[in-house]
Amino acid sequence: MEKLKHYIADEFDVVVIGAGHAGVEAALASSRLGMKTLIMTISLDAISALSCNPNIGGTGKGHLVREIDALGGEMALNIDKSFIQSRMLNTSKGPAVHSLRVQADKKTFHMEMKKVLENEPNLTLRQGEIIDIFFEDNKVVGVLTRTGAVYKTKAVIVATGTYLRGRVYMGEVNYSSGPDGMFPSIQLSESLEKKGFELRRMKTGTPARVHKDSIDYSVMDIQPGDEEIVPFSFLNMDKKFDIEQVPCYLTYTTEKAHDIIRENLQRSPMYAGEIDGVGPRYCPSIEDKVVRFSDKDKHQVFIEPEGLSTKEMYVQGVSTSLPEEVQIQIYKNIIGLENVQFMRSAYAIEYDSIDPTILKRTLEHKEIDNLFFAGQINGSSGYEEAASQGLIAGINAVQNIKGKEPFILDRSEAYIGVLIDDLVTKGTNEPYRMMTSRAEYRLTLRQDNADLRLTEKGYKLGLVTEERFQKMLIKKEAIENELERLKKVMIGPTEENNKKLEEIGTTSLKGPISLYELIRRPEVTYDSTTNLDANRGQLQREVRLQVETQIKYEGYIKKQMIQIQQFKKLENKKLSLDEDYSLIKGLSNEAKQKLNKFKPDSVGQASRISGVSPSDINVLLIYLEQRKRSVQSND
Repeated sequence: MEKLKHYIADEFDVVVIGAGHAGVEAALASSRLGMKTLIMTISLDAISALSCNPNIGGTGKGHLVREIDALGGEMALNIDKSFIQSRMLNTSKGPAVHSLRVQADKKTFHMEMKKVLENEPNLTLRQGEIIDIFFEDNKVVGVLTRTGAVYKTKAVIVATGTYLRGRVYMGEVNYSSGPDGMFPSIQLSESLEKKGFELRRMKTGTPARVHKDSIDYSVMDIQPGDEEIVPFSFLNMDKKFDIEQVPCYLTYTTEKAHDIIRENLQRSPMYAGEIDGVGPRYCPSIEDKVVRFSDKDKHQVFIEPEGLSTKEMYVQGVSTSLPEEVQIQIYKNIIGLENVQFMRSAYAIEYDSIDPTILKRTLEHKEIDNLFFAGQINGSSGYEEAASQGLIAGINAVQNIKGKEPFILDRSEAYIGVLIDDLVTKGTNEPYRMMTSRAEYRLTLRQDNADLRLTEKGYKLGLVTEERFQKMLIKKEAIENELERLKKVMIGPTEENNKKLEEIGTTSLKGPISLYELIRRPEVTYDSTTNLDANRGQLQREVRLQVETQIKYEGYIKKQMIQIQQFKKLENKKLSLDEDYSLIKGLSNEAKQKLNKFKPDSVGQASRISGVSPSDINVLLIYLEQRKRSVQSND
């Protein structure tokens, strides 16, 4: 084959490889912060593609979307333009685990995001395949496309999703492919390996899409949206969404379906040993469920619309890599799908990823300047996890170019901080999924206060608009004023007041009490005390929610804030990436090995590395103190 001829096509500050959820947020952050940015995608039709489930948010993931929004990202604004059903999950539990989940119109979500990219100043959107990244003196200098175009650049963000050496599996059939029948990226994997990158295989899967008219909904449980629509973006909190929501449906597999799976397990590439990649634990295939939970005679299946302009329905809970003819048999033995017609078959896809422990918490490579990685290439799963990483990578590429301090969110500040810290500190052997249980400080990291936590940070970076910042300040002031007012409003034990208290299901008063103290009662809500509060003004729902949450959980929040202060002490004790831990006396051999491998940026991060014990952390603290005194004495 003739050697590819190169030509210099253009020069950019930042080049983003891939226009999935990670790539889009990275490119928008970079361009909005003033960098001339190129985003390159194998197909313009794959921009922000919802290649698997047609929804955004969910437990833990909804927190990420709100945080992206609070920092000035785009995902929340885009889903607010394109959702067709909205539900707040876990409302029977405490506010820390409330998570918004909405069904998307897949086509609209893609088209609206493409429109945003096309109209963004400083951003060039280009269809093409990048096959190599150029380095000089361990620093990024450019990229090469399949057609020979060279784009000089100061920073590269790799956000390739499941495209790197993607291979689709359906039973005995397997072929090279990206998701949704797109072309895979083969040569970039090969060039990364030649440069010494160790790539690992991971796997994910997706269920079949079936024809809407071939489903018997009468035997299923309808799953309507919430009556009160809560938007994802804080900019839309006072907006009325007058849409007719589309229902989803709940049904179940049957023993017959399970028997068919058991009879054909040897034809599954996972069980036949043809797939090397590890699949997501928290989103298993139907064959995994049947094997792992053999005592269950049925599994939940959700039927979800893919959009308003299509009759494709997503069969959540039945992803599989079994042969097509076996898939059809299984689906026909799901209640209500006896006459089902397939429109797209289910498949598993295997793809390349890196070991994320080679990255800093900025998502920059530890040894190659201005080379960033974001999304599924880092071993994560999910649109929301990818978008979060893309946003942070985009911000930090700009910070590097401008010579500014890196932007790092720690575990006490955001779910995004938990996500990235888990990936780069602990690594992952399976696609990582965000869950509320992963966050130690989840009581303070609620989805409803993401703007109060993060919007000022985004404003200082230059990513948050003045409008968004002022909106947050007004909300913050309204909350503080109402909390102070409630402490001063006293309710006496009059016959009239006690009657009102009985009506809202709480005990009568024996002496005067402030409304603040009254709302502390578990059975009393902020809204239920309206009749006891003659001077109450009209406050937005989100302000009322904040007021009630802060009152009811005040004691717990104070305890968590003390824990966070202790956590911060270790986070603020910085370590050098150039440190040679083998020279520090007192560290265990395992700690020396692990610390030299992971190169943590703080004592706090070091404490979370497996194999580094509390006694090793004490040795590090003593070492840092001795070094500090030595420097001071030399001065």
